[in-house]
Amino acid sequence: MAATIAKHPIHPMLVVFPIGLWIFSLVCDLVFLFGPANPLWRSMAFYTMAGGWIGALAAAVPGLIDYFSMSQGAAKRTATAHMTLNLVVVVLYAINLWIRWAGDEAAGWTVGLSVLAVLLMAAAGWLGGELVYVHGAEEKPQATRPQRDRRRVA
Repeated sequence: MAATIAKHPIHPMLVVFPIGLWIFSLVCDLVFLFGPANPLWRSMAFYTMAGGWIGALAAAVPGLIDYFSMSQGAAKRTATAHMTLNLVVVVLYAINLWIRWAGDEAAGWTVGLSVLAVLLMAAAGWLGGELVYVHGAEEKPQATRPQRDRRRVA
């Protein structure tokens, strides 16, 4: 059984938080690098990254429930690729946060990790869209009602 609230899937409701926060974290890094060197941007990048990481863990729980409710086939293979890419993204951001927490940002690894993670997240999002729009994941068949003959009898 898929994770839902009032027949609405939970996973798509929650993924917007890590996606938005991680993209904004990258934007903050880029503003810090190419704009005025205000340390506020670096701090914002760190905290939005951490918030995105927490949001990703929250979105992963119903996503995993949905994954285990799927039957084998092409959709399950796509879901496996989607999940694997997202796990790689979460690990990249964990490493990124650890480097930043340790204060070793001068190496330039952090922005590169963020760019790579956002690109992988986009690929994972593409696969998530394929699950819904190509494979019909999260769509429940509608109850069929007998069609009335709407022709007028003369």
